[in-house]
Amino acid sequence: MEVEQFKYDNKIVQKFLYATMLWGVVGMLVGLLLAFMFLFPNLTDGISWLSFGRLRPLHTNAVIFAFVGNAMFAGVYYSTQRLLKARMFNDALSKINFWGWQLIIVSAALTLPLGYTTSKEYAELEWPIDIAITLVWVVFAWNFIGTVLKRRQRHLYVAIWFYLATIITVAVLHIFNSLELPVSALKSYSVYAGVQDALVQWWYGHNAVAFFLTTPFLGLMYYFVPKAANRPIYSYRLSIVHFWSLIFIYIWAGPHHLLYTSLPDWAQNLGVTFSIMLIAPSWGGMINGLLTLRGAWDKVRTSPVLKFMVVAITGYGMATFEGPMLSLKNINAIAHFSDWIIAHVHVGALSWNGFLIFGMVYWLVPRLYKTPLFSVPLANFHFWIGTLGIVLYALPMYVAGFTQALMWKDFNPDGTLVYGNFLETVQEIIPMYWMRAIGGTLYLAGVLVMLYNMVATIRSGQAVEDELAEAAPLKRLNRRRLAGETFHTWLERKPVQLTILATIAILIGGAVQIIPTLLVKSNIPTITSVTPYTPLELEGRDLYIREGCVSCHSQMVRPFRSEVERYGEYAKAGEFVYDHPFLWGSKRTGPDLLRIGGKYSDSWHLNHMYDPQSTSSGSIMPAYQWLVRNRHDRSATEDKMRAMAKLGVPYSDDDITGAQQAMAEQARQIEENLYQDPEFARSYEDQKRSAAENGETFIEMRDREIVAMIAYLQRLGTDIKIEQGSKVASEKP
Repeated sequence: MEVEQFKYDNKIVQKFLYATMLWGVVGMLVGLLLAFMFLFPNLTDGISWLSFGRLRPLHTNAVIFAFVGNAMFAGVYYSTQRLLKARMFNDALSKINFWGWQLIIVSAALTLPLGYTTSKEYAELEWPIDIAITLVWVVFAWNFIGTVLKRRQRHLYVAIWFYLATIITVAVLHIFNSLELPVSALKSYSVYAGVQDALVQWWYGHNAVAFFLTTPFLGLMYYFVPKAANRPIYSYRLSIVHFWSLIFIYIWAGPHHLLYTSLPDWAQNLGVTFSIMLIAPSWGGMINGLLTLRGAWDKVRTSPVLKFMVVAITGYGMATFEGPMLSLKNINAIAHFSDWIIAHVHVGALSWNGFLIFGMVYWLVPRLYKTPLFSVPLANFHFWIGTLGIVLYALPMYVAGFTQALMWKDFNPDGTLVYGNFLETVQEIIPMYWMRAIGGTLYLAGVLVMLYNMVATIRSGQAVEDELAEAAPLKRLNRRRLAGETFHTWLERKPVQLTILATIAILIGGAVQIIPTLLVKSNIPTITSVTPYTPLELEGRDLYIREGCVSCHSQMVRPFRSEVERYGEYAKAGEFVYDHPFLWGSKRTGPDLLRIGGKYSDSWHLNHMYDPQSTSSGSIMPAYQWLVRNRHDRSATEDKMRAMAKLGVPYSDDDITGAQQAMAEQARQIEENLYQDPEFARSYEDQKRSAAENGETFIEMRDREIVAMIAYLQRLGTDIKIEQGSKVASEKP
């Protein structure tokens, strides 16, 4: 039999593994810093680029796209070559994939702390970086598909199916969610508004979890678990059912993130239905992974690699059972906006993604460097301290979430809220935040132990960059099905047909949900009293986005008695028609702000931003003193309004040309309101006098960023007026 010799490219795998370990430490360090900022809110006092609102998206992006993303590429590049018996299609494309991805990560690490963000969860990066992501992903797809087409192995193993589905779906999700109209080099507005933007974002957000954090890792599970256990996968038939049902159902589930919001009920109900259905394929995958280890439990007891993988698969099962349960409306009503969601997310991230990555790294590095693992006891120590870290992280967050939900909804016999002050719930869960920080510290300590173990292992070995292999060349077969060949067996040797069917499977759900919401206007009723933001309010909204306020504050009052009593009238879809992007939020570390307009004086807002504890004793909100000091750059306001006008916001030419005058008048009025506070007037005049005496430039209060922020906050919720519990503003289809 004719045999060809060739070499696997291990260099690219090694590079991605190095990046995985580096960015894992960075991302988790930022996360740990954020955990301690809940306990010491002024830990980075006065440093704008280290504020919570700016670092929080850096943490999520670093962990998801840098740590998990690089690990995904490492695993895919290693397993694909061996499953297809072929070197990657093109070494240059592999290098572009690696260095392009690292450049994107560095760009995120620079822009997010500087406040350049779209505010859309897991998609915060601005438009030039979005384009770079698209180009690098195309390079990855080109390299992967080229390898599939030149393979020496006719049969496409199940891991390859999951990789193909990942490549296709991530491309579709990223492109459609990232459609935005640029205003400048690092500023853009989403082309979608309000309810439409929320639906598209969580169609993306949920399926980023599904197709970036789940499907490629299921592919890695199907490859590395059998390899590590030296046993075949438990059931190939189950893997077929698992794959097709998962990719078809997952794409429908996004709206369960928006239950009881202003999203149309039919979309919410679709999300709930398919979320419940997700339990079956998800647990099918978990069962397939765990039962692969039947008869190998003695090996699990002694192998740190298999220990990590068992906990990873178990964590996947727990998270994919809890997710559908959280999509039930009665449970979601309790859990949403609370720390329960934080616990849920981190069970999946720390156990499923984190532990599977650790198991893969411990298995790969000794083989890539042809040397035994430096220290098995250290690997076991990493496993146990990491497991303890997960427990100490997740359990307190569950307790915190239950506590928040119970306190938020608790009423006195006379119908008033027992805990009318939101800060009472915050203070109650501070001990849980301490435990969360301790758990995160233990988890990170385990990662540092792994890093030391890997460095020592690499130094003791010798890298095999081009690994020699041999296989018979692939001979062409008749395109038709062979005698006795099932449809799926035929499909497994037809990558083009497999890819087309997978694409159809993932597009159906997205099309059914999104097209009606975007095209059928009656889905989003308009409210006659809702008008566009004034130029200064628009600028203030951009500052709100820049500072990441949406990370801690929602702008979505749900139709619950407790929320209406606490915050005001529940939200209407028509209130958000000019919101590019939407700012509904997903977590209430602080209270909802949808109805904050007019509730407090301008002076209160200034003092609250400068020193939150001065107005709200016990607050864990950090100070935003730079907003009070900085001159507000309003040179791009007209460009922003023109962009908004192109997106359908009814700004006239006169509105745009008169923007500077309108801003000056509104800012002057806010400054006058501030002067009504004698303490402010005295302090402000002292500052002005001191600047004049020292020959320093003095920035008038009306020209500072805080004034625009106040303008925006005072506008929120004022478009509809409520009298005796009835809505005065009329909705019309």
